[in-house]
Amino acid sequence: MQRICVIGGSRYFGKLLVKRLQAAGHQVTVINRGSTRPPAGVEHLVVDRNDESALTAALGSRAFDVVVDQVCYTPVQAAIAARAFAGRTRRYVMTSTIEVYDPATAALASTPAGTPVPEETVDPATWLVAMDLPWLDDAYLEAHYAEGKRQAEAVFTQEGSFAFATVRSAHVLGGGAQEFTGRLAHYTERIIRGEEITVHAHAQPTVFIHYEELASLLLWATAEDFTGPLNACSDGPLDVGDLSTIVAAQVGRTPVYRTVPAGGQASPFSFDRHYAMSNARAKKLGFALSRTTDWLPGAVTEALTAEPSTT
Repeated sequence: MQRICVIGGSRYFGKLLVKRLQAAGHQVTVINRGSTRPPAGVEHLVVDRNDESALTAALGSRAFDVVVDQVCYTPVQAAIAARAFAGRTRRYVMTSTIEVYDPATAALASTPAGTPVPEETVDPATWLVAMDLPWLDDAYLEAHYAEGKRQAEAVFTQEGSFAFATVRSAHVLGGGAQEFTGRLAHYTERIIRGEEITVHAHAQPTVFIHYEELASLLLWATAEDFTGPLNACSDGPLDVGDLSTIVAAQVGRTPVYRTVPAGGQASPFSFDRHYAMSNARAKKLGFALSRTTDWLPGAVTEALTAEPSTT
């Protein structure tokens, strides 16, 4: 049994992670702003993580074996957490994103098209941090999501007083209405109605992970001792045509495509640049990953039959 703190954990795979940690017999504390209560038996600290003095006060004398941070988006948030949890935990796991590899958002070493992108492409130990950028501005943060994640990873790596791992998640699908971004629903609804899927002329493949698999990987990461970045994605990259074909097979329709001009806005998961991740490190460390094509048809069915989510 471990004492584990989850920052966030109020929806989707974070909510499932909390339930699985509790089922595994761990003592779980959830920190969020109070919009959603955790399951019975889970300690709940209601505090805004952006308020350092309030966070420190809420933590009191608590200490944890592991902290899992689901909602760290900026270097400012990372610096607050690094100070608040200094001396309180031996291990800190941050949920990050495939978007850190997006070559449209930073000057990164190029990976040849068709070659899965490894973790060392973005090294948080050497990434520059700029605390003076307008990270508290919602519009700026939305436009600089990938850079916020890169710099948050860098702060924990360079300044944290604990062992730090960052799980860079692929695009997360599954769970019907729990998949709150609505990206899979975009495809099911358009294909059912015979509406166009907008695509790039030479769409590149990307990678995905089922929300239950990501929760399992994060649970596994709390018991491991690896540090640094870890890519989390199922086997088998898919491009927008592959994805649409699987959706179309489930709904019994034929997808209709429209190619956008260079630089134009396309449907989610149509990419004109390559940054599909490698999952070789996760496998080498012992985590078995599924194939996307094994679970995606079921995820489509869930999206088709889901009632609107209330969480």
